[in-house]
Amino acid sequence: MSVKRKGVTLLLLASLTVTSGCTTYQTQGGVTGGAMGGIAGAILDRRNPWRGGVVGAVLGSVAGATISEISVRGSQEAAGAGRPVEYRTEDGRGYYRAEPLEPLRHTRCRKVRERIYENDRLVKDHIKEVCEGEKYEERY
Repeated sequence: MSVKRKGVTLLLLASLTVTSGCTTYQTQGGVTGGAMGGIAGAILDRRNPWRGGVVGAVLGSVAGATISEISVRGSQEAAGAGRPVEYRTEDGRGYYRAEPLEPLRHTRCRKVRERIYENDRLVKDHIKEVCEGEKYEERY
């Protein structure tokens, strides 16, 4: 098996391993982070781009899934409590803030403004819609 095939096989196995037990949002974030990390790793490791790509993909997958999970939890918490929610990294260099906006009329949805900061610089700013669902179950 050639070196390139081994690298591609390792990349696929790493991506599957990282995203196997994830929710839909975590999987999407993991795949996106893995792709970006793989590209960055391949570019940065000039001596062995395959090694850099695999390492970057694994680290990017974990980071992407984690950020997606924080985004889902933070927006739901802010919408449910009706107050801002903030999460910070241990070193204080990065933080996530979710602020609820006015509720939508005629629906059970609320809009939440999410902002992600890194080193006191705004990295991402968008508005997300969070809706309440009703669960129906038959009881005997």
